[in-house]
Amino acid sequence: MHDPVGVIGVGNMGGAMAARLLERGFPVAVRDVRAEAETPLVALGARRVASPSEIAQSCNSILIVVVDAKQIDEVLSGAHGLLTALRRGHLVLTQSTIAPADAARIATAIGARGALALDAPISGGPERARTGQLSIMAAGPDAALECAQPLLEALAARVFRMGAEPGRGSTMKLVNNLLAGVYLAAGAEAFAIGRAAGLDPRTMAEVFAASSGQSWILADRVARVLAEDRMPRAQMHILAKDLRLAEDLARSLGKPTSLGAATTTLFAAAMAAGFGDADDSALISWAAAR
Repeated sequence: MHDPVGVIGVGNMGGAMAARLLERGFPVAVRDVRAEAETPLVALGARRVASPSEIAQSCNSILIVVVDAKQIDEVLSGAHGLLTALRRGHLVLTQSTIAPADAARIATAIGARGALALDAPISGGPERARTGQLSIMAAGPDAALECAQPLLEALAARVFRMGAEPGRGSTMKLVNNLLAGVYLAAGAEAFAIGRAAGLDPRTMAEVFAASSGQSWILADRVARVLAEDRMPRAQMHILAKDLRLAEDLARSLGKPTSLGAATTTLFAAAMAAGFGDADDSALISWAAAR
């Protein structure tokens, strides 16, 4: 019998993770600022709770899967925040894409309450989250990693141990997402050029997938565009936020990011055109239409 798990933030990713844990036999408590995000999980057997502190009262393991560091701070220190109820024996996994300095600061605040913290950002999208095929980049003390093993085994195909220092998991996630954003932006422009020249979109997708231009994110997003699937699984403003954080990290290290800067600018232009809440695959359609 698994111990109860709390999931705070049950949007596209957190909701898929909570559903996966329920499927694997974990008792799950959920909390989101949007009741409509909680309702499908309640139908699957999750328990709805009123606040982060209430989750800590009944769950020793807690996943925070919100958008950014500001939202994590609200979860921890807002009204009925998690920190008021944390104690020794609790494990908290922060799984959002945030700045390394914020990951370290948040881990320190959790540790000050006697709880274990794991900086454990996730990659793979909602479909992989739902089937337990995520990649997780974990940083924190050995005790936290050991305690998290049942959860990691349920949720991830690969867990990458990034070291004992919180923030290193978030650093790896930003480096990865910088690469993903650049791949997507370059693919969007290549797709736009090919379409303007009269190439068949489906044939282009097949050539990209089988040739040197192949990338996972491009194949995944082009497939959505060709299927006219506009469901926002990974909203554009989220990857744009990650790109800005990656640029901030690069500047702090004295490393230029010419491609990263150009990609951030391209995403900003697409968002200014009204695509911020759209799936980030809309970058491909927007680039072809402009």
